Amino acid sequence: MNPSKRVYDNVLQTIGNTPLIKLNKVAAGLPCPVYAKVDFFNPGNSIKDRMALKMLEVAEQEGKIKPGGTIIEGTSGNTGMGLALAAIIKGYKCIFTTTDKQSKEKIDILKAVGAEVIVCPTNVEPEDPRSYYSVSKRLAKEVPNSWYVNQYDNLANRLAHYETTAPEIWEQTEGKVTHVVVASGTGGTITGIGMFMKEKNPNIKMWAIDSYGSLLKKWFETGELDMKEVYPYISEGFGEDFLPENYIKNVIDHFEKVTDKDGAVMARRIAKEEGLFVGYSAGSVIAGLRQLKDQLKPTDLVVVIFHDHGSRYVGKIYNDEWMMDRGFLDVDTVKDLIAGLGKRRLLTIDESAKVADALALMKKYDIEQIPVMNAGTITGAITQAGLFKKLIENSDVKESDIASVKENALPVVEMDTTVERLSNYINKENGAVLAKDESGEYHILTKYDVLNAFSK
Repeated sequence: MNPSKRVYDNVLQTIGNTPLIKLNKVAAGLPCPVYAKVDFFNPGNSIKDRMALKMLEVAEQEGKIKPGGTIIEGTSGNTGMGLALAAIIKGYKCIFTTTDKQSKEKIDILKAVGAEVIVCPTNVEPEDPRSYYSVSKRLAKEVPNSWYVNQYDNLANRLAHYETTAPEIWEQTEGKVTHVVVASGTGGTITGIGMFMKEKNPNIKMWAIDSYGSLLKKWFETGELDMKEVYPYISEGFGEDFLPENYIKNVIDHFEKVTDKDGAVMARRIAKEEGLFVGYSAGSVIAGLRQLKDQLKPTDLVVVIFHDHGSRYVGKIYNDEWMMDRGFLDVDTVKDLIAGLGKRRLLTIDESAKVADALALMKKYDIEQIPVMNAGTITGAITQAGLFKKLIENSDVKESDIASVKENALPVVEMDTTVERLSNYINKENGAVLAKDESGEYHILTKYDVLNAFSK
């Protein structure tokens, strides 16, 4: 297929020939140029389109799947998307198992393209009958005319990258590439590219990015599959709790672990600073590369793989509240946040006032909660949600005293509390917190104040 062709017979012909884009701001401070192989330009918005199609084509050639058959696979989402697109064009059904740590967006997208999705628990061992590996294997035995893909041990996975991804990088860099950095899970991408690159130039370095909670790095360094290394982690699409057969150790030069937080924060930076709306693993790849910057020199040329698109993660790493709940946002203290809000008077209401007075204040100042006072002491709070419920039940409540309808007082936090810890206090029950400064004056912070601080 000519990459310059603009008319195609079907969507599968658009897979591959993705752009190589220079990174500028997130690569600042590195001694050499860094380019991203941006594979969310594939029709399924991920690099997995390549291996999904290749694995299916090989299965067809080997007679492992018959017309009208069912494709069964355990997937974190992206491989499933590639398989689903291929199934649509080729006339197959799809049943996918996935884990409950995957984003809702990934699951919804798979359903949108016609797949049946079964969600399994994350925190179980691969051999557990509840794991998404085990469930997919069981279904492959039970469903007539089905094919179990097994991307982890299916060597057509790495073949896809040997035949397409790696040659594209080689041609796009005119053979000048010195390092390729890949977030590694099934092993197909890092191994397939590594096989090709080592044939072209044995000095090209293949760096694999791993997650804390995965056993891959220790396996690479010691040959040991140590289950003590395995624990739950949030990063998606890379790292493993077992060793897939796609790995070939001698085509990989180094494994580097990256924290969940560093990957998430960097992905958001890439989106804001490079205009590339990338997935979780892209952030982890850049974070890992920056950890290894001392091993680079000015004559190097680095290519990083951006596996998938940020649309898969809008409810997670691109959601401020999700990030805040996990302590992933580097933010200031309550004192700093209050200072940034400028001088504003805390509105309170006395216990002896009427509910109608509170409603008037809320309307006038467009606020949702008001601390309740009695003789200079905070004794409770009035909230829009609470008043709404009471008024619906009895409209005469408007003439009641505040004392008879007040709710629990808003939590009071210390001025040195970090803003990211406010998620422990600001929740469905409490829409705001109070803080008392050195002069004894109270200040109120709402969830909107926190979110506005994060968006600056």
